[in-house]
Parts: sequence; C-alpha cells; structure tokens
Amino acid sequence: MTAVPQEMTLLEHALTNAVRQTATAFEYAEGTIGTLPVLLCAGGVGKINAAAATATLIERCRPHLVINTGCAGAYPGSGLSIGHLAVASNEILGDEGVLTTGGWRDLRFMELPSFMQGKRAYHNEIPLSKHAAEKAMQLADYYGVLLMRGRFVTVSTCSGTRQRGETLARHFNAIAESMEGAAVAQICLRSGVDCLEIRGISNLVVDRDMSAWDIPRAAESAQRFVLKYLEDLDRPELSAFVQVAPER
Repeated sequence: MTAVPQEMTLLEHALTNAVRQTATAFEYAEGTIGTLPVLLCAGGVGKINAAAATATLIERCRPHLVINTGCAGAYPGSGLSIGHLAVASNEILGDEGVLTTGGWRDLRFMELPSFMQGKRAYHNEIPLSKHAAEKAMQLADYYGVLLMRGRFVTVSTCSGTRQRGETLARHFNAIAESMEGAAVAQICLRSGVDCLEIRGISNLVVDRDMSAWDIPRAAESAQRFVLKYLEDLDRPELSAFVQVAPER
C-alpha cells in the first residue's frame, strides 16, 4: 500500500505476470515477485483513502502481510536524515481528539475508543506486527542499511513548522509522520492481518521548504528495501538473517 504511484514504481517494475485490476474504486497491480503473489495499490493521500483501499483489498485478497511504504517526514532530534529508512513500531492518530482551553487531549481523555477488539479498547495508538518489524531490522543489519525503529504519527494536516514537529515528537515520543500509516495499521489490526510500515525520509519536519526535500530518493530507498524484504520472504531456506519466532 502506498499513497501515490511514485512510491510503488520500482516495485511494479519488479512484478512478473503483472495485471492491472480494479476493486470498487481502487486500481491495483497484481503479479509475482519471485514466487510470492504480490498486490500493489496507490490508494491515495490521507487516512480516508488509505483505510478504504486497505479494507477493500484485504476483503478481496486476504493477504498474509500488508506492507505500507512511501515517504515520511522525520522529526527534529530523531537522528534520521533525508534518504534514511524508518520502520514503525506503533502508529499514533495524531489529530483525533479535542482541543480544550488546557490544550489538545486525545481520544482516551474523551472516553471514545477509535475501535474495540473484544474487550480491548484502542484509542490513538495502534500497534503493528512486532514479528515483521523485527525481521526488517535484522535484514537491514545484515545488509548494512540504516533502519530506525520507532513510533510514527499520522496527521491530516502535515506539520509545516519546526515548532509543530517538535511538539508532536515530544508529546508522542515519535520519530516521523505521514498521512496514512495509522489508517492502514488500524484496518489490518481489525482484520487480523500483519502490518509492516517502512518509509523513506523525504524531509525533516522543520519550517516548510520543499527545495530541501528529496521525495524521489526517499521513495526509491523505501522500495529497494521492501524488495529485499520480499526476496528474503520468498527464499526462507536462504534467509539472510535469523528467523524470528512468530508472535503468540
């Protein structure tokens, strides 16, 4: 799952026997990478598009794993730079809540879960697959790729000032932000499908200056790593890293 086609171009070129199809209002490419069946979809920018596309395609295809990839902005102090890679341990709904005279408060304060799973209530924080993220970290270590793991924030309004970025980073103890991640993660959690989020850093979250951004580099870095991840999944007997025990 990506937001825009630019974030899946290399992955689509790697598909063999590729076929373009449409599910509801979402176009996707289906094929194989090695022997793995792979589906690619640029669902659109923002949480609404991401959630709808993910839900539609999970319902149609029932995948073993959803990989959400693309670009992200890195928060000041995260240690990330343009072109680096980051993997989400948890996703945070950074906008959902209420603005009070005492400041912003989250869904827990409002006593409004974003969704329930049995008796467990999820508010603003959505966990992703620990198993998939750990495999990504070990693969990155094997290839000498810098991959940082941490909490991501999903926003509807991108942080265009250093002050806003520092506020979110500090409040959520987060390293990066995007506009889709928590939506994809939540749909996967609801559906019982593992979710891995890998993003390339296109910019630092400082006062907005797009002349300093490098979206092509970020998108390429993320896709090249996802290809390595898929290739390794396709050859478990030749795995480049120690197998991680599945979550229980």
